[in-house]
Amino acid sequence: MSDTKQRTEAPVEEAIPGETEGEQDINVRIDSLRKVFQDNEKGEVVAVDGISIDVHRDEFLVLVGPSGCGKTTTLRSVAGLETPTDGRIIIENEDVTGLDPRERDISMVFQNYALYPHKKVRENLSFPLEVRSYPKDEIDSRVEHTAELLDIPELLERKPSALSGGQQQRVALGRAIVREPAVFLMDEPLSNLDAKLRVQMRTELNDLHKRVGKTTIYVTHDQAEAMTLGDRVAVMNNGDVTVRKEGNGHVAESDVFEIGLSSDLAADVEEWDGDLDDLTLGLRPEDIHDVEMANELVEETNTFDAYVRLIEPMGSDKFLTLTPTDAAAADAGGEFSARISPDSPIEEDEVVTLVANTEKLHLFDNRTGENVSF
Repeated sequence: MSDTKQRTEAPVEEAIPGETEGEQDINVRIDSLRKVFQDNEKGEVVAVDGISIDVHRDEFLVLVGPSGCGKTTTLRSVAGLETPTDGRIIIENEDVTGLDPRERDISMVFQNYALYPHKKVRENLSFPLEVRSYPKDEIDSRVEHTAELLDIPELLERKPSALSGGQQQRVALGRAIVREPAVFLMDEPLSNLDAKLRVQMRTELNDLHKRVGKTTIYVTHDQAEAMTLGDRVAVMNNGDVTVRKEGNGHVAESDVFEIGLSSDLAADVEEWDGDLDDLTLGLRPEDIHDVEMANELVEETNTFDAYVRLIEPMGSDKFLTLTPTDAAAADAGGEFSARISPDSPIEEDEVVTLVANTEKLHLFDNRTGENVSF
């Protein structure tokens, strides 16, 4: 008896329940995915808790969240490297939940480039096609086309040891592209690069996706990377998709701090039925300004003092890590960030006056984490 698993071609109405005409371009459906691991000390650990996500054809979807949130487990489940405890994975209208990775029309790019060190770039690119017994003429054609696409023709005769980190990453991407799969899966592929090269590769990835146009699911913990690359961003925490926009406190928790709210501001919160102590005020770093350089659109009456712990010059901006000087605010929120003009004279280890753009405030319910300022 053959050990090969039986493919199951599911009709549209079965594979994608309740599909409407507008849903016909769904390329990947993650349907009520749940993954539970057994831990000797903790017992059952729920890594992914019943999430459902539709990914449209040619869409670039980013899963972003902290370590342990379930994003990589979700990606590995789509790839077939993890078997779901419950739920289904549907690719190209086919239920692939029980299929091996090689039986799914996907290519995956990992954090480590996984290039064969003894093979030249040309051989690294051709290998996925050779093991699938593609004709030599087609292999050569695809390799040359992929090399042109990634601007690496001059690297084809080199070995990985002679390549820079960015060049190795291009080759790893090329090995995924050369197969022309239905779906690309990328697990933090830029995390091994330095900051400058990451920015460059983000731009190249964005451009590459526009040219290749394949459905892509991309995992990262970097919010800037997520916002730069994604057509849509799904924020994950504790094994669940918490939000697809800035709708609850988890999205902004690294960039908010708690301060007292004025009665005027509290009165603007529609249908608020709780106590003012149950509110957290959230403000993004780019909406906090050096009071000496704030433009006329920001009222300078909304000021507060903070201690500058760290300044990170980033060319077009300066990122400040600050702590509030107000004791109550410091106890409540700890550190927060501000993104200011590179021309600001602010220096480290000093107390500065900042101004908040109150038009950009977010108010969160401490009890639920939900944004109540929409």
